[in-house]
Amino acid sequence: MFENRGSQKSKSFTGFFFAAFAIFVWGITFVCTKSLLKDFSALEILVIRFLFAYVMLWILSPHPLKLERKKDERLFVAAGLSGVAVYQFLENIAIMFSSASNVSVIVSICPIFAAIIAQIFLHEKHVTPFFIAGFIIAISGVALVSFNGAAEFHLKPKGDLLALGSAVSWGFYTLFVTKINALRLNKLAVVRRIFFYALIFMAPLVLFGAFSPLAKNNNNFFVSFDAAVNTARFAKPLNWVNLLFLGVAASALCFAAWNTACDKLGAVRATVGIYLIPVVTIVFAFFVLGERITALSTAGVMLTICGLMLSNKKTKRQM
Repeated sequence: MFENRGSQKSKSFTGFFFAAFAIFVWGITFVCTKSLLKDFSALEILVIRFLFAYVMLWILSPHPLKLERKKDERLFVAAGLSGVAVYQFLENIAIMFSSASNVSVIVSICPIFAAIIAQIFLHEKHVTPFFIAGFIIAISGVALVSFNGAAEFHLKPKGDLLALGSAVSWGFYTLFVTKINALRLNKLAVVRRIFFYALIFMAPLVLFGAFSPLAKNNNNFFVSFDAAVNTARFAKPLNWVNLLFLGVAASALCFAAWNTACDKLGAVRATVGIYLIPVVTIVFAFFVLGERITALSTAGVMLTICGLMLSNKKTKRQM
């Protein structure tokens, strides 16, 4: 009994460690993206980031991934579509039609969708009174952190619905990751296969960005194959540092870490940690960019942490 309890604690510690690593890195990626947007479109950053990640994952895990059942391949297709292609695409589009603060808050509600989807498809009981109360408190905190007293929440239907779609998409990604984790495969090879399908789904967007007149004046979707343009922007060392950080740390390593956290803690329990990403962002912005932390954002951080703790509290029936 005591060995079992110790093993469970060790498993939870490992899960929290990997989740914390992913959340910390994802929380600071905005600095790299903000810098890269001076020379690249959002779509270019996205595609280059996952191309770098895919190559790095082959270096880290050079062995092919073999599946016992061919039908399991569809799980990787679905994960690549939902967790990378659709999630990232909808989030980028949403910012075009809504404010960054709106999108930040709406995307942060993905844990509730992850819980509902797990309850429907996996018959796991996650939507408890504690979870709902924690969700409400944490989202209130995320809102305070995101708006930081500088703006009010104004509904912008098109952009806000796209952001909502992004949150739902991540909820489905947690479902597919749970099923993939049950196959007990190498985590790096798993993420590599997911990214392979994600890049395939991104290919039509690249063609649109490169050849459609609609994309030429759009900073989000323009894709340039011009030799002079690419020589100039890839000649900057800072761009390489940022792209490699996004590709290697924030994509290859973080997705592998996140999938490990989902395996150790359960996908829904790990996903609740997403509430903390805006918190990491404002703390990092304070130390690196010198951005001000207000009383409102401090209160938001405290609410978010309280909500996170409450969401992870188990009912007597779950113990």
